[in-house]
Amino acid sequence: MGIFEDVVITARSAVNLVGKKAEQIVDVSKLRLTAADLNNEIAERYEALGKMVYRARKTGEGSDALVDGCVEVLDRLYEQLDEINDQLATAHNRIKCKACGYENLQDAVFCSKCGVKLTASVEKEGDKQEDGACSCGCAESECAQEENAQEAEQQPSEDDEKKAE
Repeated sequence: MGIFEDVVITARSAVNLVGKKAEQIVDVSKLRLTAADLNNEIAERYEALGKMVYRARKTGEGSDALVDGCVEVLDRLYEQLDEINDQLATAHNRIKCKACGYENLQDAVFCSKCGVKLTASVEKEGDKQEDGACSCGCAESECAQEENAQEAEQQPSEDDEKKAE
């Protein structure tokens, strides 16, 4: 009976694993459908915006308020799409670089495309990430790259020295 119980336990854990994997696949499929719906709605909004601007131009009416309203709606749709894409990246064990948008492996420390350190606080390439962090992405408060850049700025160039003579 011991072998039979082991087989049953192994079969149950395999079924549970398959069930969890199927659930993940369903969730990812729902996210993809939501993203596709948002992309379609964005395309429809752009088309409506274009028609509205054309009609306003043709008739000579002012359309600034209407255009502003459409732009706000499009911005919200893009924010929703970004959230969905972030969820999709997480579901695929990926982390999205905040500087360039490239999807890297979840355990990556630096972006494979732009080289910026992958942290939750990365804003833009070249900016300070956190207090004490430098533009190269390291967490050192005294970074050699920044020190070299500052020293280069402080040292007079050859042209400056020639002008001084």
